[in-house]
Amino acid sequence: MNKKIVLLCTECYSTTALYNYINKDYPIEAIITENPLRGMALAKRRFKRLGFFRVCGQIVFSLLIVPVLSLFGKKRVNEIKQSYSFDESGLPTEKITHFATVNDEACISLLEKINPDIVLVNGTRIISKKILERCKAVFMNMHAGITPQYRGVHGGYWAVANNDLENCGVTIHLVDKGIDTGGILYQNKITVTRKDNFTTYPFSQLGEGMPLVKKAISDAVLGQLKPLPHPSSSGKLWYHPTIWQYLYYRLFRNTK
Repeated sequence: MNKKIVLLCTECYSTTALYNYINKDYPIEAIITENPLRGMALAKRRFKRLGFFRVCGQIVFSLLIVPVLSLFGKKRVNEIKQSYSFDESGLPTEKITHFATVNDEACISLLEKINPDIVLVNGTRIISKKILERCKAVFMNMHAGITPQYRGVHGGYWAVANNDLENCGVTIHLVDKGIDTGGILYQNKITVTRKDNFTTYPFSQLGEGMPLVKKAISDAVLGQLKPLPHPSSSGKLWYHPTIWQYLYYRLFRNTK
């Protein structure tokens, strides 16, 4: 049974690896990309939600700490890439259509024209209610964290920081109007080593998550999706760490 699959994403390493992994068994018809929020546009949005002081701490962490962690984590990242045999072949440009945001009216119109059965979401901003209502596809997302405990961003890091390795992993879930609150399809833990840090967890989550995405697609193709509802508690929404949060967990819990 053939199903039309669209990848709704930002262009990044995980999108490339995910596309190449899924496309081998389930051909992806179209890739729709958007510009990731960066710089002042991202900062302004966070200021409104989190406040000036906290966002400044996040910016300092990103500018001063993350580059150092990336340097020290480079060898571990290469180990993870080799372990999972990620296919880094470039995305086929003929399949790509780009929009400033996937919530643009033009993007919604394109989705309606393609009329996909499955939409894989990877790395985009929150999908608008308008898209979910007008496109009747099954929307599914690979989330870098175990939901509902670790919704939001950097679920692997926060689980390690909380010494909660039982909930350090990845979730495949349906997309709804909430933030990582859709029905859970599959989950799996990742292995954390002493060589890991903030910049390496996402690669392990990607490696563990891709086979689960393929399982979820297979279920959708066969009409056998069985999403588990979230518990009555929606868990906590986690954000980017600030520099003082990172330093606290590094000094007192040895969390890199």
